[in-house]
Amino acid sequence: MIALHNTTPEVSVQEAEYVRLLGYPAGHELEGRSRELADWAREWYAEHGRPWVYAQTVPVQASGAGVWLDGHQFHSKRLHETLNDAGADQAALVLVSAGKELEEKARELWQEGKPDEYFFLEMFGSAVVEHLVTATNARICAWADQNDRAALPHYSPGYSGWDVAEQPQLFHALSRQSLDGLTARIRVLDSGMLQPKKSLLAVVGITPHVERVRGSARLVPCESCSFSPCQFRRAPYRHSPPQLEDVRRLQGAGSRGAEVSRPALDYSATYTINARALRKWSEERLQLSERADGSYEARFLYEGTTCSNLGQPLQFEYRVQLSPRAHRYQIVTAECHPRNGDDGYTRMCEYMTNGDDLMNRISTEKPLLGKPLDDVLRWERPYSPAGCYCDIQSRNHKWGLVLEVIHFALVEKEKTAAEVLGNQPGTNEGVQAFASVV
Repeated sequence: MIALHNTTPEVSVQEAEYVRLLGYPAGHELEGRSRELADWAREWYAEHGRPWVYAQTVPVQASGAGVWLDGHQFHSKRLHETLNDAGADQAALVLVSAGKELEEKARELWQEGKPDEYFFLEMFGSAVVEHLVTATNARICAWADQNDRAALPHYSPGYSGWDVAEQPQLFHALSRQSLDGLTARIRVLDSGMLQPKKSLLAVVGITPHVERVRGSARLVPCESCSFSPCQFRRAPYRHSPPQLEDVRRLQGAGSRGAEVSRPALDYSATYTINARALRKWSEERLQLSERADGSYEARFLYEGTTCSNLGQPLQFEYRVQLSPRAHRYQIVTAECHPRNGDDGYTRMCEYMTNGDDLMNRISTEKPLLGKPLDDVLRWERPYSPAGCYCDIQSRNHKWGLVLEVIHFALVEKEKTAAEVLGNQPGTNEGVQAFASVV
């Protein structure tokens, strides 16, 4: 059993993680005004910040169509699949917060007309929350390993596949375990949002079936865990978690103004696929839907043939979630799986040789995850138009095709919106006008 309540946790935000949250590309070094602001935010928080963490294990039941955490039912299909596939019988409910002091200071800075200081402090708060979750997950992993168990990746209401409206119920499942000052430190609004907002409530599944975790990359938390000194790491850190919120839309003129106003997409993109095919596929095979928070969900149906057995037809579905435009349509989730009811994939030669391994590779390969959608234009990959999924080159070719179609569709959507507003598409004026209405 895990019981953790720490009101003075160590906070050691990695520079690379902070730089990423600020919106700079990987490897960027801060200098000048941005360096000054970043150092100020870090120093202010070291003196005034009051972070805290809380974690408590509860029993899990994942059967049928629902998940029960300490007797509370939840309806996330993805949560159910993850816990059920791993055979989890426990879960650690984790609640972390950067503290109300940061939120109060940020509000003060905004009211004083200091958007640069506001932005850098807000993003440092997000980095603190990510660090606290990562460090807490590391402790859970260590406890699990010592008890011949394994911890799963953390998952939260509001993430793709789990309605944030269930967050109050999850908080109730946690707080009734121990009302040790929790309700005085944080509250959950009816909408599911947390106050202070620089907080996160998460579920970390725990399973005694260690072999299931080792056999599935999807169940290993390490790829999204940046805790560098961990001795229990099973896979290298590759993917950053989605950013907690979008505050760049509030940033006015200043050190970040030029970056914020730059187009989220390259309107003069050079695609590897001809425009006629892109338009046809975007109209016939792509479903693109915008969510209330400005993010997008894209679904694409791929139809191909096997490279053997006289070219048997097969179908795969792709699902991609993109962050809002202000985050440059960052690829938040990416999934590929056979279309329901289609068994064409079973006739691929590689599937007949090693089916489980092939399907695991297809489901875990997520090129450009965490990157802006525009990066597909610079993604160098071999040309491999084979209709099957037997080798990595053909699978990457298809991912590139899907992402280019989505890019093309979003560019067309932005151009149309800019033209409606009476601006020339692709110009700064058109982009800014479009941003004001989405």
